[in-house]
Amino acid sequence: MVSHDRHFLDTVCTHVVDIDFGKMTIYTGNYSFWYESSQLALKQRADQNKKMEDKVKELQEFIRRFSANASKSKQATSRKKALDKINLDEIQPSNRKYPGIIFNNLGREAGDQILRVENLSKSLNGELLFDNITFTVNKNDKIAILSQNSLATTAFYDILMGRDKDFKGEFKWGVTINPADIPADNAEYFKGKDDNLIDWLREYSPGEKDDQFIRGFLGRMLFSGEEVLKKSNVLSGGEKMRCMFSRMMLQQANVLLFDEPTNHLDLESITALNNGMRDFRGTILFTSRDHELTQTVANRILELTPGGYIDKLMDYDEYIDSDIVQKQRDDLYATA
Repeated sequence: MVSHDRHFLDTVCTHVVDIDFGKMTIYTGNYSFWYESSQLALKQRADQNKKMEDKVKELQEFIRRFSANASKSKQATSRKKALDKINLDEIQPSNRKYPGIIFNNLGREAGDQILRVENLSKSLNGELLFDNITFTVNKNDKIAILSQNSLATTAFYDILMGRDKDFKGEFKWGVTINPADIPADNAEYFKGKDDNLIDWLREYSPGEKDDQFIRGFLGRMLFSGEEVLKKSNVLSGGEKMRCMFSRMMLQQANVLLFDEPTNHLDLESITALNNGMRDFRGTILFTSRDHELTQTVANRILELTPGGYIDKLMDYDEYIDSDIVQKQRDDLYATA
């Protein structure tokens, strides 16, 4: 089987076939075992390649300096033979590339007042999505926002980011808060634009506008060389998501909001995003169908329902395994 769901792979798989460096390697164990093993193997191979490259440079420099020196010519010939024995074709780069998704470029430290939501309700086309949601976000909370209806979570983020004005209740960001978000639908950021990626991203840089500075952020997202001149309106879904991560990193936000951020991503990008969210030193509100990401990032769960809400200080596995929580969920959705 092939899947981007790491939790599913961990639960089901007994062996993993890794295709890299032009060959197949079979690992006994689940996905997590393969990931740790493959990362160690990649590091060891990179160290070996570095030593081989350094040796080649050393030999080449010796031959260059002493090949014309009669007293050293014998040694230079010996070094030339040693150089010929080193097969440069063995120095192969990995096909597996992980983007550098790092959100800790904070522009301003967040104060203690992050976000207060009071009696927030939202209906869409006559359907009540959520009702009377009241909660306070604390500093360094990483809150997984859940709902059986994805329209509810998307509407929730649209309200907080000011895109949706048609709601009841109120919310207030703290005065020190600079939020940034990854919406579920990013089409509006690319529609009708004919810019190359440098010019597209430059628009979202609050300070530095230099090409090399912008290229650096695109490079972290695996856009290199001529790829940065690609038109922003011809990108694939995964490329658009990587551009949106570059945009978010440039914003130097201290609160991040993500609505289904793993959509269109390959497994390497999902892993890099997971690590970036986990290591972020600020506050996060997010929704994701990726079990592993939700379990490893969230320290609080907030579920939105038409009958109210559930707010629990626990991780995702505890939440879905709790009989008490399940009874609350059944009751709240039954009132809809």
